[in-house]
Amino acid sequence: MKRESGILLPITSLPTPYGIGCLSDDAYRFVDFLCAAGQSVWQILPTGHTSFGDSPYQAFSSFAYNPYLVDLQALIREGLLTEEECRAARLGGRAGAVDYAVQYERRYPLLRLAYERARTQAPTPEQTAFESEQAAWLDDYALFMAIKDAHHGAPLWEWEEPLRLRDPDALKRERERLACDIGFWQFVQFCAHRQWQALRSYANRQGIRILGDLPIYVSADSADVWVNPSLFCLDDTGTPTAVAGCPPDGFTPEGQLWGNPLYRWEEHRRTGYAFWIARLSHAFALFDAVRIDHFRGFDSYYSIPYGAKNAVGGHWEQGPGMELFRAVENVLGKREIIAEDLGYMTDSVRRLVKDSGFAGMKLLQFGFDPSDEGFSNEYLPHTYPENSVAYPGTHDNPTLRGWLDGLSAGEKAMLRDYLWDHHTPDSELCDSLLALLMRSPSRLCILPLQDLWGLDDSARINRPSTLGGNWTWRMPPDALSDATAWKLRRLSAVGGRLRR
Repeated sequence: MKRESGILLPITSLPTPYGIGCLSDDAYRFVDFLCAAGQSVWQILPTGHTSFGDSPYQAFSSFAYNPYLVDLQALIREGLLTEEECRAARLGGRAGAVDYAVQYERRYPLLRLAYERARTQAPTPEQTAFESEQAAWLDDYALFMAIKDAHHGAPLWEWEEPLRLRDPDALKRERERLACDIGFWQFVQFCAHRQWQALRSYANRQGIRILGDLPIYVSADSADVWVNPSLFCLDDTGTPTAVAGCPPDGFTPEGQLWGNPLYRWEEHRRTGYAFWIARLSHAFALFDAVRIDHFRGFDSYYSIPYGAKNAVGGHWEQGPGMELFRAVENVLGKREIIAEDLGYMTDSVRRLVKDSGFAGMKLLQFGFDPSDEGFSNEYLPHTYPENSVAYPGTHDNPTLRGWLDGLSAGEKAMLRDYLWDHHTPDSELCDSLLALLMRSPSRLCILPLQDLWGLDDSARINRPSTLGGNWTWRMPPDALSDATAWKLRRLSAVGGRLRR
């Protein structure tokens, strides 16, 4: 297998003038940086339309883009907005962080203004083709969002029953009454799609592949659940009967309560896994490779009674296993998938990853247990299999510098023994660890951009099981210097991963 390396950076973390990273010139400059640094992969987080809490793993649709990704500068160039209108919206927010409240309150009026101007013109053939090709999900998503707006953002379970349960007559009335709003959401998706495809094509021409991210679960308040209630564990009123999460462990005594409705796998089996085939087919139309979040949930998943205050009272149930992935491969053929196989691992989960042939994930931060005198932990770099992806940590972990700062004396002693370095100051150990990862046997090594700069935990992306303050970090403008590109290039070169 070819040895490669790349960078993990959410699109929303790019430095743009309008308060959140998007599909702007800054994204193209980041591709140029990766190319100059000899990289092969840009890993991003999910690109879905985020809901309350702003998590990319809780979206209103498995198929729709996040409207925040639409580049306003492109709309200015098309004559749909003006520089003055965008400046007057004061979207800049806090330096180095996304202010989602500002984005929600001020960006949508700009997008609606652009739509009102666009609808005075005849739709382009490109837009008409997009709406026709994506109709299988786009029409229902746009109607879902229009109804939600008409209900002042109320979640699906608070809608009146005829709409919640998709009474045909009620839906027909809403399509007629909300035709303009439906058109708005279709327009936003078209803008995002056109801009995304242009960026991806540019990246591919530069030799950069895009590694996308697919959440295993969908949001309870989503078009997916609204359109396909039989595929989820819901009662006759559409209320979940069981929800997803993780059991208690040493880090979270009450476990993690995610709240997503669980799948009714017997119904998926009856339909030939059509929903998952559609999701993955769509994902591979957007990305060159796909990471599937919480992969162990396909082997067995943790079921928590709906209404529980925490995850303590949950239990494990059996997932679809290889049957699902055989059905996907029969339709889509072999595709590059990375399995997020972290967390509570069992022999059956390991067997599923092996049988699938997908690359698993290895995190350096999980490797240093002082009780392991034989240095045999599967997360120590010398143990990584070739068919794996090596990371210092992911978006759910501390930055590498933050992790180093939080190590116990025993963990730090083991780390220094492993590096056979007892003299380098702690502040300079990050680079040694990145070089170590680059030299691991893994075919792909992905570094979070923050770790390349040795940033502390103030640059962390997400703290699981917490609300507020997550998904906000943004890189400083003009931070992608020649020196940073040279450093990344040398790190990749010493690991035999440099793309020439």
